[in-house]
Amino acid sequence: MKSVFAKSVVASLGVVILGALQPASALELPKGKVVLTISGKIGQKNTANVAAFDMAMIEKLPQQTFTTMTPWDKKPIEFTGPLLRDVLGAAKAQGSVIKAAALNDYQTSIPVEDAQKFDVVVAHKMNGANIPIKTKGPLFIVYPFDKKAELRSTVYYERSAWQLKSMVIE
Repeated sequence: MKSVFAKSVVASLGVVILGALQPASALELPKGKVVLTISGKIGQKNTANVAAFDMAMIEKLPQQTFTTMTPWDKKPIEFTGPLLRDVLGAAKAQGSVIKAAALNDYQTSIPVEDAQKFDVVVAHKMNGANIPIKTKGPLFIVYPFDKKAELRSTVYYERSAWQLKSMVIE
């Protein structure tokens, strides 16, 4: 009887602990290495939870591909990944500003409106290959700079974040 009770308590604690990490109804639990966390105003009740994504979860979301010039490369690059709005939707984000942070400590603020207005992707592939950390990976927020002249400006270039590791929704 003790072992059944102990297992029940441990299972209950596991649910409580995991529930604090991410909204139970929003996402499955990551099975692999976490590559992105989203915190702040997420979940059904707009509370401060954390949604964690492994690469398989990012790849399961609908994928978009576009080719664009960037200020960091000499040739157009093909980027593939889910739309930022789909990633935010999976986490049930409900705020007006995204505070994005990179592995190299770069930080930028992105209006959530950008995710609706433009087809911004959270790229995990460049030219068909996974993006290694040394080449701006594993995740890279990229605007479709060639689609609209207004996107070819310092404002939007600074909102792009390579080596993306986390987003806080405010």
